[in-house]
Amino acid sequence: MGRRKRKSGCISAVIGLAVMFCIVVLAAMGGFLGKGVKKGLAEGVAKGMNSARQIPFQEISITDAELAQKYYYRQLDEAEQTAYKEIAQGVKMNVEEIYVHAADADRTNTIFQYVLKDFPEIFWCDGTTKSTSYEGQETYTVLQPVYSYAEEEKTRKKAEIESAVNDCLSGIGEGASDYDKILYVYEYIVDTVDYDITSEDNQNIYSVFVNKKSVCAGYSKATQYLLERLGVFCTYVTGTTSGGQSHAWNLVKCRGDYYYVDTTWGDPVFQASEGGEIDPSYISYDYMCCDDEELRKTHTPDTEVPMPECVKMDFNYYNVNGMYYTEYDGEKALRAMNDVILEKGNPVVFKFADRRLYEQGREDIFGTQIKRAAQNLADWYGLTEVKYQYMDEAELNKITIYWQYK
Repeated sequence: MGRRKRKSGCISAVIGLAVMFCIVVLAAMGGFLGKGVKKGLAEGVAKGMNSARQIPFQEISITDAELAQKYYYRQLDEAEQTAYKEIAQGVKMNVEEIYVHAADADRTNTIFQYVLKDFPEIFWCDGTTKSTSYEGQETYTVLQPVYSYAEEEKTRKKAEIESAVNDCLSGIGEGASDYDKILYVYEYIVDTVDYDITSEDNQNIYSVFVNKKSVCAGYSKATQYLLERLGVFCTYVTGTTSGGQSHAWNLVKCRGDYYYVDTTWGDPVFQASEGGEIDPSYISYDYMCCDDEELRKTHTPDTEVPMPECVKMDFNYYNVNGMYYTEYDGEKALRAMNDVILEKGNPVVFKFADRRLYEQGREDIFGTQIKRAAQNLADWYGLTEVKYQYMDEAELNKITIYWQYK
């Protein structure tokens, strides 16, 4: 897919604002996204015959209240919910052989993956497992997860995580709205974590909160964990990007409606890793609460578990901040540029609701309005030459402009 590559323009106030720029839409990206999320591996699925001995099924202390907001748990029938609880209980306790009320080893592995998607705090289990199902007087499955850390090291790392999480959560007020909480978490992770495919523990939250380097799996699980701690519904979503790479992001609920959030794709370090020439301070908010239509331009969720419809853009960042356009008005576009220039700010963002509006706005902005705004910048700050940079993102129906004030 085309990513955010910044281009430069230079306008001379002395020679009548002769515009010199070139818009380039990049070819489809490849590369690192597929390394950002690790699919769970089911190793050694087998079937055997059980004996008449009593089967030591995993004892459960997890309550229904603890699972009320767990999205994948809620997709299961009553029998599979029992298996889910047994797996979750066993994994939380580092049980090496978890005895589960389930007849099918493959399905048990799937439920195991649902547990990991619902519990981002389980950083000590990498998703690899071995399952064996048994038939006889009673059918059951023995699940053998692979644990990255034994109990002592797990306890130490958990304390490190909680210290960082508490520091993070201390920065948001008690009266914050759902939107404020989602935005706070989004910006906190983007500001404090670097996208790095070589980082250790990059499939879990330890890489985010302690190492400060991760990939999409870590970003998404950390987003989920923080928002759950703040009382906002958030779950973990996997799928592919338009480049065909495996990827992970989140589904959230804001004021009663579902939206998608992709913290990874907001990070300028991630954008630079995809070949973009990006200012390290630039945060993209395209996936800070977006609807299905916006998401599916670049993301395709896995279909094994259906996701609820996301039909609103009300709480998309650009909409909340007056940068989302459902109609185009050249004078309004000029005012938006002038308002930023008056404050010596950056950037100016035009996010259009559809392709028709984007093309209309693009033609007028680059053909007329950017010249008028540049002339104002020159007049107001006594410049003989005006320089600017811009990103033209056709796939996202977005134009971003940065002004230079020297």
